[in-house]
Amino acid sequence: MIDVKRVKLACYATNACMALICNLSPLLFLIFHELYGISYSLLGALVLVNFVSQLSIDLIFSFFNHRFNMKKCLCVMPLLAVAGLTLYAVSPWILPGNEYIGLAIGTVIFSFSSGFAEVLISPTIAALPAKDPDREMSKLHSVYAWGVVGAVIAVTLYLHFLGSEAWQWLVLATVAIPISVFFLFLGARLPELKTEQSTAGSARQLRDRRLLLALCGIILGAMIELIMAQWASGYIEEALELPKLLGDILGVAMFSVMLGLGRTLYSKVGKNIERTLLTCAIGAVICYSIAALSPWAWLGLIACAVTGIAASMLWPGSLVALSKKLPSAGVFMYAIMAAGGDFGAAVGPQLVGIITDAVCVSEKGIALAARLGITPAALGMKCGMLLGAIVGVLAVVVFTVIYLKRDKSEEK
Repeated sequence: MIDVKRVKLACYATNACMALICNLSPLLFLIFHELYGISYSLLGALVLVNFVSQLSIDLIFSFFNHRFNMKKCLCVMPLLAVAGLTLYAVSPWILPGNEYIGLAIGTVIFSFSSGFAEVLISPTIAALPAKDPDREMSKLHSVYAWGVVGAVIAVTLYLHFLGSEAWQWLVLATVAIPISVFFLFLGARLPELKTEQSTAGSARQLRDRRLLLALCGIILGAMIELIMAQWASGYIEEALELPKLLGDILGVAMFSVMLGLGRTLYSKVGKNIERTLLTCAIGAVICYSIAALSPWAWLGLIACAVTGIAASMLWPGSLVALSKKLPSAGVFMYAIMAAGGDFGAAVGPQLVGIITDAVCVSEKGIALAARLGITPAALGMKCGMLLGAIVGVLAVVVFTVIYLKRDKSEEK
């Protein structure tokens, strides 16, 4: 008999661990820049490394999931997180002067853990007996958002009271989370996960237009969510010129609160996922535009936070919309969708870093910043935030198509 409660707890704890892993570096961006002289492009590259590493696991599982023992993978997953977080934390001690190398390698290792989690946790929850599987999926992703809230608040308060130089001890303490996940999965009786019998079977599914459309949606949704999630901390401090403590708590943490609130509300009362996706995409365009262009710091701060509710259902909602169209799909569907999400999550924040650095060194950018009375870095980050609005417009197009192709009989 399946240990439903234990498996759910393990999955929720895994998503909480993923929340920490995916948001750890952005919360430490400016500290790494100040302590180790790491450029904005290299800082953005840590996010790229994170999600490209996850993407590699997603793609391997997409086409070779039939060759893996799912039980063993679930147990190995948290151990990779332990190893990666530990190396990440000790890199300034063992690689003085080359801290970035240790940070990057540690990121690769714990990102492999997140890749396993993305591929396996959603289908595990979907395979559990439930009255409303769509809402269970939304609940799972809401745990991720609330995990981000906890991570942001804990990291911000820790650094405020103990200082930026003590960041390593905080990272080492977080190792307790994946250790607990390991023991939860180790003795649990798991549901059977459906896998393809061959690589060819997986490849055939890629021809399905419903999958390709949902894949575009999750790529754009991930970009919308991760640009703000990864850069809000630095943006609020540098471009809006607000104190880090205030910005992280009222901006970054509130973004995550709104993210979690949107997913939790859908898990309780949500319906018509296609209309929800389109509404969220329109909201993202508005929020990013205000965050980037508002002359008032307080309004920009509010826009950063409210973007959370606009982005809340774009990633998990794409999964829900596809599962309605292809209810019999198994690990492959979730793996290829996870790959799409990680691709968007990798590309979006990295582009913001590239745009910011390009504006900072551009003569026109420097001159425009001087005329506006702001720093070149602030102008660069504002231009980077406008990327979120552009991506939002593309998302509106994709989700409009998904909305028009919905099953209208479900609305009656």
